[in-house]
Amino acid sequence: MSWQTYVDDHLMCDIEGHRLATTAILGHDGSVWAQSSAFPQVTPHEIQAIIKNFDEPGFLAPTGLHLGGTKYMVIQGESGAVIRGKKGSGGVTVKKTGQALVLGLYEETVTPGQCNVVVERLGDYLIDQGL
Repeated sequence: MSWQTYVDDHLMCDIEGHRLATTAILGHDGSVWAQSSAFPQVTPHEIQAIIKNFDEPGFLAPTGLHLGGTKYMVIQGESGAVIRGKKGSGGVTVKKTGQALVLGLYEETVTPGQCNVVVERLGDYLIDQGL
């Protein structure tokens, strides 16, 4: 299965008649493995900050999580495994696997919990596959 298929079929799936706004699977170095069409262009600095927060939980709390220049307030997550951010009625979930970051951005038609389930389920699957 191609990485794009994971994005198209598993991350951009139907969630009670809605779907995530945009998603991506990125390497730890920020390289794009696959993404939906509207995913913002992220900078190496933004990816480095996300990775650092996984290594040093709380690193992003004072500055927020930035993706494509958009700032998200960092909210609860799972130390070393998941970062969650909020901006208005939308937000972001980032799941770290051994080799990748699985990202999902949502808007008000999707709940934070729904985004978490979709992103974290794929991330857990990739971890189980050694990725």
